Amino acid sequence: DPKVTLTSKMAAEPVEEKMVRKVTRKGIQTDEMLDIYKTWAKEYDKDLNAEEYTGPRKVAAALARTLGDRRDVRILDVAAGTGLCGQELSKLGFTDLDALDASQDMLDVAKTKNVYKNFLKDFLGPNRLHIEDDTYDAISGSGLFCDGHVTSDCLEQLIRVVKPGGLICLALREELLRTSEACKDLEPRMAALQSEGLWERVSKEIFPSYCVGFEGAIFVYKVL
Repeated sequence: DPKVTLTSKMAAEPVEEKMVRKVTRKGIQTDEMLDIYKTWAKEYDKDLNAEEYTGPRKVAAALARTLGDRRDVRILDVAAGTGLCGQELSKLGFTDLDALDASQDMLDVAKTKNVYKNFLKDFLGPNRLHIEDDTYDAISGSGLFCDGHVTSDCLEQLIRVVKPGGLICLALREELLRTSEACKDLEPRMAALQSEGLWERVSKEIFPSYCVGFEGAIFVYKVL
């Protein structure tokens, strides 16, 4: 019976993979996404440990590698969630970190990590963030680009709040660059902003095991 087989497969699917697929499914709306994070926030770190979700560690390492010996930099961690990226940055010696996320429930968990100085509840998009121009030396972000979450229309705002010469490091599931309506125009928009002289690409890396088995893509750009 194909129904039994399907049910068995669903039952066998690990909870972390089930939740990732649920919160990033095609067509999901922002309100629904926030409702899921509201109920998932307290279990998020347990379900997505460092082995299941390597994105935060890769973003922190890429920033550290590009910055060299500099650790006296102010970093905004966007779509910070429960603070996984902030924790990885803290391990590498970064101490001046702020967190931005649209979910207060996720930020409440991030506060318990004691790695951030300031917390900003805001949604990334074309809306002007409540941050002055040229405030940060760098931006980190992992997992922000997917359906119902963040799209390329936030890039100008990220560039605006980073100082000239500063870095923006962003990671996502690589397949979404081809399969997600929310992400298909991400690389073309990145290229257009480079053509406009707003930033320049430092690196792009494709790597395995980004999140529950999916490959990841990580971009580093320098603001001009």
